[in-house]
Amino acid sequence: MLVPKLFTSLKSYSRHLFFKDLTAGIIVGIVALPLGIAFGIASGVSPEKGLFTAVVAGFIISALGGSKVQIGGPTGAFIVIVYGIVQKFGLDGLMLATIMAGIILIIMGLLKLGTLIKFIPLPLITGFTSGIGLIIFTTQIKDLLGLKFQNIPPEFLEKIPVYIENIGTADIHTVILSAVTLLIIIFFPFLTKRIPSPFAALIAGTLIAYFFNLNIETISSKFGSIPNSIPAPSFPEITYSKVYDLLGPAFTIAVLASIESLLSAVIADGMTGGRHRSNMELIANGIANIASPVFGGIPATGAIARTVTNIRNGGQTPVAGIIHSLVLLLILLFFGQYAGMVPLCVLASILTVVAYNMFEWREFKSQLKMPKSDVAVLLTTFFLTVIFDLTIAIEIGMIMTAFLFMHRMAAVANVGIISKEFDENLSDKDVPAAFPADEMNIPDGVVIYEVNGPFFFGAASKFKDTLRATETKSRVLILRLRNVPAIDATGIATIDDIHDGCKKSKTFLVLSGIHAQPLFAAEKAGLINKIGEENVKGSIEDALIRAREILNAV
Repeated sequence: MLVPKLFTSLKSYSRHLFFKDLTAGIIVGIVALPLGIAFGIASGVSPEKGLFTAVVAGFIISALGGSKVQIGGPTGAFIVIVYGIVQKFGLDGLMLATIMAGIILIIMGLLKLGTLIKFIPLPLITGFTSGIGLIIFTTQIKDLLGLKFQNIPPEFLEKIPVYIENIGTADIHTVILSAVTLLIIIFFPFLTKRIPSPFAALIAGTLIAYFFNLNIETISSKFGSIPNSIPAPSFPEITYSKVYDLLGPAFTIAVLASIESLLSAVIADGMTGGRHRSNMELIANGIANIASPVFGGIPATGAIARTVTNIRNGGQTPVAGIIHSLVLLLILLFFGQYAGMVPLCVLASILTVVAYNMFEWREFKSQLKMPKSDVAVLLTTFFLTVIFDLTIAIEIGMIMTAFLFMHRMAAVANVGIISKEFDENLSDKDVPAAFPADEMNIPDGVVIYEVNGPFFFGAASKFKDTLRATETKSRVLILRLRNVPAIDATGIATIDDIHDGCKKSKTFLVLSGIHAQPLFAAEKAGLINKIGEENVKGSIEDALIRAREILNAV
């Protein structure tokens, strides 16, 4: 149903719900403040762009989304891809890629692909999120330690030797402040959970640097002052060559946004007992990613940590998410100039904790005990993300997953022959576990083949191999499909080829026990007309009766 949750929530809205949403929205807005600034800087853009994203995209995702409690904005998952786009294509390229990703997300929602996103395997998600976590951490080491060199190399393997060479330039004041900030983030929740620990660390770290007059790098010293207004809308230059070059990065942004947003919505459903509208969520994310760059922002999606914070603080409806974006807007308008005082090492400490949570090392470790094929997807996606590129990692990970799925579907498919005398060359696994042939009273001149499992292209190949291995002369060939829940074009083509071969050898083909999906697909392809409706039977008994009729007639 393509109706925003806000519309249905407002039908029974009350003052009681409003005050719950107000409290949650204010708290989440405070949480989003340091994260928005930190994500902006880590993504290779100016800090205010993270705030613009949280305000504009956060408002749209809550107002038009398919979840009651989803909070949208910039997230750590985008840092790597955004940084790469900015370095290669500049800010105009980032704007165009984000708008293209928004269009892709809207199309995905209109095509109702939201449910399919949920079937992306866990090893693939864990592989690239853990890889992103490691990359985020490596990009923060310079600010975390106050190292004295200019530019961080873009490639992971190039960063390590540069850090080792410059470790002697670390600033003691920066290191101490980073350590204090980390300790506040970790231990502050034990004192109180009413004030978010990242916000407490941001305030405390800034005050320490100010009152002790520490000579360390701050937002204003590196980026200048933060503007106290949302910029006027602007649009990138659009050319065919730019669109072509940015199609891959745009697709990656869209996939990341869809996965993270729907994963966050599923987690929220588990905590609240609600049910989100996945396709509406994709459309809302698409609109948000079109609007965000127009108003100076970066890619956005549903944010898991902020959504959980919203729920734990009493958020009930999308109004809480709208309030969160308005709180950020007010902070930007009236207190934006003070954000320039924030030390970069404080933001680096906050992002270090974000990176640690993204790495999911416990989940990573547990998945190493899974089947080898899943471990291969996990490690391949992880190392490709870290060493090469997130776009490549997702593409190759998806291809590997698809091939593994094909292999498993072929593996579960079992094709065998049922006759009075089984071929001695067939192994036990080729003989279906059905009732014995003599109890079926199979007449001479009749051979029965049974397919168990989905009749896809992998099974079709296996079926042809079985036919060749058990080739026997018969007057009637019965193809038993009682255990075939689904069939694809290759499966239909295989049966069609069998029918053509039967006609050449003057053998009749009879189908038995075909289910709804294979029957509908075969009818649509014209296969049933070729075989003849009289040769399609609902049970093996009826198929054997038809076989006897054929034998008596010839």
